[in-house]
Amino acid sequence: MEARAARHERGYRSVRAMLLVAALAWSCAGWAAAPVVVHVDVRTLGDVPVSGRLLVFAIDAASARAKAKGAPIKQVDVDPFAPTEVDVAAGEVHAISHGHGVDIDASRLAWPREFASLPPGDYVFQAVLDTNHDYAYRGRSGGDLESAPTPVHLPTTAPVSLTLDHMMPRRQPWVFPPGALSQSAQRYLARARESVHPIDFVSPALTAFWGHPIHMRGWVLLPPGYEASGQARYPVVYDTHGFGGDDHSLSASAVTTYSAMAEKQMPPMIWVYLDQSSATGTHEFADSVNNGPWGKALTQELIPSLESRYRMDARASGRLLTGHSSGGWAALWLQTHYPKIFGGVWATSPDPVDFGNFSGVDLYAPHANLYRRADGSLTPIMRDHDKVIDTFEGSSRMERVLGAYGGQMASFEWVFSPRGPDGRPMPMFDRDSGAIDPDVVAYWRDHYDIVRYLVSNWPVLRPNLDGRLHVYVGDVDTFYLDGAVHRLQEALVKLDAHADIRFIPGKGHFDLCAEGNDHNALLRQISWAMYSVARPGQASCATPAHGCTGHGQGGSKPGG
Repeated sequence: MEARAARHERGYRSVRAMLLVAALAWSCAGWAAAPVVVHVDVRTLGDVPVSGRLLVFAIDAASARAKAKGAPIKQVDVDPFAPTEVDVAAGEVHAISHGHGVDIDASRLAWPREFASLPPGDYVFQAVLDTNHDYAYRGRSGGDLESAPTPVHLPTTAPVSLTLDHMMPRRQPWVFPPGALSQSAQRYLARARESVHPIDFVSPALTAFWGHPIHMRGWVLLPPGYEASGQARYPVVYDTHGFGGDDHSLSASAVTTYSAMAEKQMPPMIWVYLDQSSATGTHEFADSVNNGPWGKALTQELIPSLESRYRMDARASGRLLTGHSSGGWAALWLQTHYPKIFGGVWATSPDPVDFGNFSGVDLYAPHANLYRRADGSLTPIMRDHDKVIDTFEGSSRMERVLGAYGGQMASFEWVFSPRGPDGRPMPMFDRDSGAIDPDVVAYWRDHYDIVRYLVSNWPVLRPNLDGRLHVYVGDVDTFYLDGAVHRLQEALVKLDAHADIRFIPGKGHFDLCAEGNDHNALLRQISWAMYSVARPGQASCATPAHGCTGHGQGGSKPGG
């Protein structure tokens, strides 16, 4: 998980004078480290000044060559599955242009190591200017500027010179990277494009909240035969993506689903793929004092608009929810808080549904700390079965370097936290110490703890929720999300509720839905279960499985 509670760090116009006064001396094995100054120039837009979050990445040259596997080194970037392999430093820069570059001290804001502490040796550096301040969510994206990977030998007393001379191209709709579509989906790409319609809806409620037009985006996928079916109405599946996803990842999901329906592997339904990405991360379709009334906008504005345009089954039994990771949490939230509107939810690997087990941390415990366990050991946040990959502290400190907006923990705070005196969401924990703010957590508990909400309101919710909750999670979930699902299961058992909660043996976060080489096995099973709710007696699943990628998963950012 990644996060940021403060606004963007102050930029560095020039730090050379400051370095002369405040240079740090660091010694290791008999050598004295010199401050690492990086001078960044721009050579892509002439004299047009550019601003943004300047990121400088450094990797050991031998590691860079190994990752490139003999090919030229094209990119140096952080990898959440190897969080200590690449070091990154950052600073805010304002109005730099060709001939008017900027120097930054690569030790002032860096992780996992200050550049001044890097051992002597050969490295590869690369600079990226995050012009949209969305690297913490999307990584490099269209409009960002980057330099060529540049060899650097450390230590050095001279500034490292990097030039931003390449602009990242903006992604084009329906142009997918290698491996994004299966061979079957590629065969149906042209037909799928004809059946996929964009959503671009300006929400009155969200517009009133923000004071400027807010667009709700996504895709409507019509099943094969829709145009020829006369007056027939179809069940509708509302699906949203995980952390790091957006309308581009959803379009790939739409093509995959279309091909499965065309080959009769999935029943004929309308799929509405909802883009829940925003400048603050994922808004989860929750009504929030920070992000605005997204749940209201969806249920009272967008859905009625779609139902007036397409032949959708407008009964609750005809409106069904699914999603993975953050999308799984959003789907559960919508089902539990709008139970008369939706007829059932099938959530996979949802983000923490009980803050008593927030990826392994009990936020409600006295003197709770996100970084350290009671015995002082670091709290893990990411694993590969028994192997710990990253910790809450490491992930959060990396997020602070990458940017104030869009990181996983910052995203949670924009959804869950009360608004602070400065107009921003109050941080749930101290970024330096990891100490958890009990007052902020109390607000999270009272407004967004799904298990607590179910327990507190079950007598009222039961008539419209009993039997409608379906949750799937791996028993070795990569981000420890199975712990909160266990608490959900325990609570539902005590409530004598009917629910389908499954823990898939040996599965993590990213392979949950796969069965062998089939990456969509669980999605097909879920689709037939949905169809049986909307059309009792008509469903027939020919390929039951228990294993899902491709239905709205986002990127590989930690936390969902």
